[in-house]
Amino acid sequence: MNPILPPPPPVWPLQPLPAVIRGFELPAKPWLPGHRGVDLAGRPGQPVLAATAGTITYAGPLAGRGVVTISAGSRRTTYEPVVPSVAVGVTVTPTTVIGHLSAAGSHCAPATCLHWGLLAGRQYLNPLTLLPNRPVRLLPLATSPPPAAPPPPPDSVEIERAAVPAPPDHRTATVIIAATAAITLTAGALIKRE
Repeated sequence: MNPILPPPPPVWPLQPLPAVIRGFELPAKPWLPGHRGVDLAGRPGQPVLAATAGTITYAGPLAGRGVVTISAGSRRTTYEPVVPSVAVGVTVTPTTVIGHLSAAGSHCAPATCLHWGLLAGRQYLNPLTLLPNRPVRLLPLATSPPPAAPPPPPDSVEIERAAVPAPPDHRTATVIIAATAAITLTAGALIKRE
């Protein structure tokens, strides 16, 4: 009896490791704008790899650009704009070439990028969560900021700086300039009358 092997781990759909041009931005409501996938920097004609194992369930034009969809149960990964090199019904594994990146239909124009999406049922998810070696996040995962460290005690230089008034902001400066101009014009008109 052959043991059932786990599926191979997902991979990046472009090699070498691409830059993420635009990240995933799930909208607050399904009908609001957002970015339901990630954009990966690429070049026209670059091979596009299956990031996950599954079956090709769509390979062709959609809304003016080539799209490939790989399904595994209720999970689907999508790739666009791609000139497909696979047909519907073909089983793929990670690193299988599914097509080539197209410059036509790239929403990163004039640059070329691959829009990589992930859905579980009807829910859009961040496809980067599939990868074992995800890009490093510079923002904390927590929704609330960490507690702030107590401020250091002020020294005499900071106390002296605090006594100097802060420069006016842009709006205040605009009001001051407008008021000065109005006073100057009024004064000029009064001088001409005399």
